[in-house]
Amino acid sequence: MARPDSAPAATAPEGLHTALQFVKGVGPARARQLRRLELETVEDALFFLPYRHEDRTRLTSFRSLVPGETHSCAGVIVSLSPPPRGRRGAPFAVVLRDATGYVTASWFHAPYLERVFARGQRLVLHGKVGRFRGSVTLQHPDFEIVESDDDDRIHWGRLVPVYHATEGLGQRPLRTLLWRLVETHGTTIVDPLPEPVRARRGLPTLGESLRSAHFPETEHAAATARRRLAFDDFLVLQLGLGILRARTTRARGIAMNPRGQLGERLRATLPFALTSAQERVWGEIRTDMASPHPMHRLLQGDVGSGKTVVAALAVATAVEAGYQAAVMAPTEILAEQHLVTFGQLLAPLGLPVALLTSAVTGRQRAARLRAAVAGELACVVGTHALVQEGVEFRRLGLTVVDEQHRFGVEQRARLRAKGEHPDLLVMTATPIPRTLALTLYGDLDVSLLDELPPGRRPVVTVARTEAKRPEIYAFIREQIAAGRQAYVLYPLVEESAALDLKAATEMAERLRAEVFPDLTVGLLHGRLRPAEKEAVMRRFKAGDIHVLVSTTVVEVGIDVPNASVMLVEHAERFGLSQLHQLRGRVGRGPWKSYCILLTGGHAGDEARQRITAMTETNDGFRIAEADLRLRGPGEFFGTRQSGLPQFRVADLVRDAALLEEARQEAVGILAADPELREPAHRGLRHALLARWRGKLDLASVG
Repeated sequence: MARPDSAPAATAPEGLHTALQFVKGVGPARARQLRRLELETVEDALFFLPYRHEDRTRLTSFRSLVPGETHSCAGVIVSLSPPPRGRRGAPFAVVLRDATGYVTASWFHAPYLERVFARGQRLVLHGKVGRFRGSVTLQHPDFEIVESDDDDRIHWGRLVPVYHATEGLGQRPLRTLLWRLVETHGTTIVDPLPEPVRARRGLPTLGESLRSAHFPETEHAAATARRRLAFDDFLVLQLGLGILRARTTRARGIAMNPRGQLGERLRATLPFALTSAQERVWGEIRTDMASPHPMHRLLQGDVGSGKTVVAALAVATAVEAGYQAAVMAPTEILAEQHLVTFGQLLAPLGLPVALLTSAVTGRQRAARLRAAVAGELACVVGTHALVQEGVEFRRLGLTVVDEQHRFGVEQRARLRAKGEHPDLLVMTATPIPRTLALTLYGDLDVSLLDELPPGRRPVVTVARTEAKRPEIYAFIREQIAAGRQAYVLYPLVEESAALDLKAATEMAERLRAEVFPDLTVGLLHGRLRPAEKEAVMRRFKAGDIHVLVSTTVVEVGIDVPNASVMLVEHAERFGLSQLHQLRGRVGRGPWKSYCILLTGGHAGDEARQRITAMTETNDGFRIAEADLRLRGPGEFFGTRQSGLPQFRVADLVRDAALLEEARQEAVGILAADPELREPAHRGLRHALLARWRGKLDLASVG
């Protein structure tokens, strides 16, 4: 009787959705190894592209190997030298011969190779060439055993794909499987891209692209194939976002068009006039709110550009129209800061603002929940706690989401679901490069606050090393003598929070006792209770504290116009966007302001590039572009965007121009066929359903 796991492949579904276990030559054990690479089906495997290709069309003879360079070469094993017993540190070595001479290859900590290699085997080696005791060597080269002439077309004499492998599953079996799958399915796979789009953009078919992405004839063919597959990633994303956007703009929303008396009263309380950029952006938001369709707008503005005032005008408008507003921030510290800021702006209008975070518990929480559902609270500020079950509003008309990139798209949708199609205003102080804005916010209209309030000057930014510390302290003393104040910032990262906090505390004590004994030095950190934090900041703002030593709780929302110096300790440990945010805490008054980036002696290349970018520009968008190049899009935001399909091939940095092409095609396709129902778009509809399935109800398309 056959075992259950030996069932014939014929019982499995056929085509791209066939489980790899049922593919000839795979079986249950190999399928488990493939699953570690997140490969479950034939389709998964076809889109599992190599991370590089090795040129095995030009093998270097042993005589021509150059120490210090990386080469591919091949030879026959003539001797093996396992490490002597008891000498754990000794390498496993083999001597190989080709028509021109001999070479030694060695691997440390690899005793298993004794079971792999044998005299007479032909090896292909790829690695850096060295010299040891006068002999040419390759240390730890990649290797493959050439077993027969049939190997030539897959593993030899061509551009050979190199994949991310896993334990027990090396390059040869992976490559053999992928060759077989590409040969079998490459000619039959349905191409979702309409022929006119392919012709316009100069793209090959999907089948050709998959073949050339894995087993290209030339490097140009490999690059063209990747371009086509990346285009598909971007097109499916832009089509999905376009359909979401169209459904939002077609949906019935709330037309909030009051007389504007609360807004005028709010303006009258401000000690300044709105900038022309604020007036322009407020006009766009006001028009959206008066429309019978839901507002879906992104408000981008650099540090200090005045986003909160514009958002407060939107809140006042919603309340005057008879609705409530909710403001969602990514952290409790930022939510608390928003509570203070919105409270100061809205309290003179008699509008109650309350905080709702996970820290608000018991009777206090119950009372605020009752007030929200009764409509007694004009504005509720909170964290993701706002989207949890049990939080309800009587008439939610406006949702404001700050620093949206730290939330998922689905969290944004869940907050909006608390009302009947409320307006949505997304704010960010993180300048977002256009490629990322199109990806993350393709379903939003964009408003840009590109003007700083009058009197704001660019901050002079310099990088200094530890040797300059005495001069830095002397400069801070000069600034304080002139009537200014200073921040001294310490990094605070989760892994060493206690250590960093100790360092910040010790620095505050040292500055008090040794450096500035005649000045007042304050300390601010996240472990203080909210009332204690507020008391420290109130004293600093009033000028009672000359030097404020702080961890990064000061990063957002704190406004002290008299502070003119920001000294960042261990600047190499901060991210680029975080450094830019910190710099935004100074330069808020009419005085010339300075940001001093103090680095330790062990800053790496990337840290040095971050510091250089900071000293070269104050432009948040240029900073963001540099940050994106250095970290890549995944790290740029620190978290995957929940609710968006993941890219198989596309790279937002490398393929930025291609994203714009895909967006243009998506706009044209949806203008002609909004729900992708025409026969020519059937393939795109299927691709859209597969990639977006279960995300924001987009699967109802078609």
